[in-house]
Amino acid sequence: MIKVRVQSLGLDQNTKSPVVILQEEGGSRVLPIWIGPAEASAIAMQLAGMKFPRPLTHDLFPLLIRGLGGTLTRVLITRVKDNTYFAELVIQRGDEVFTVDARPSDSIAIALRSQAQLFTTDDLLTDADIISAADDAVVLGEDAPAEGPQPGLNPEQLKDYLSKLDPEDLGRFNP
Repeated sequence: MIKVRVQSLGLDQNTKSPVVILQEEGGSRVLPIWIGPAEASAIAMQLAGMKFPRPLTHDLFPLLIRGLGGTLTRVLITRVKDNTYFAELVIQRGDEVFTVDARPSDSIAIALRSQAQLFTTDDLLTDADIISAADDAVVLGEDAPAEGPQPGLNPEQLKDYLSKLDPEDLGRFNP
C-alpha cells in the first residue's frame, strides 16, 4: 500500500462534479475520485479548519469509535469496480484490529477528522494530467490547459468560500 494525502479538492470542469485528488507521499502520482457534494463539503470544511457548535455527520463516526475505545488507524482505498471505488476503515481496539467497508469519500472525511493515514494500491495511482483552470475548477485528462500550478482550491480559498455559505447550501459544493 502507498501512503497518500489529500492534495486538493475541486470541480471537474467536464462533469461539474466534485473531485478529491489524493497524491502519493513523496511522489507525483495521483488518484482522482469523483465524490458527492455533501462529502465534498465535509472534506472542504475540515481542510479549511471550520468547526461547528454541534457535530456534523462525519464528525460523529470518530466520536463513536473513540467512545467505544477504538482508534481509526488508517483508511485503505483498495480497488475500483465498475467506476466505483472501495475503501476500508481500519480500526484498532486494544489488541483487536478490524476493518469496515466504506465509501472513499466518507472515509476521507472521517480520516481527516481522526488524523488517520490514507493509503491506496500502487495500481490505482496514475500520472494523470490534473491542472487548475483559472476559475479554480479541476480539469482532468487531455483537456487540461497548460497553465495553473495546482488543482482545486487552497485552504484560504476554501475557508473564504465556506464562510459565505448558508447552512442550507452545505449539500452543494459549488465554488
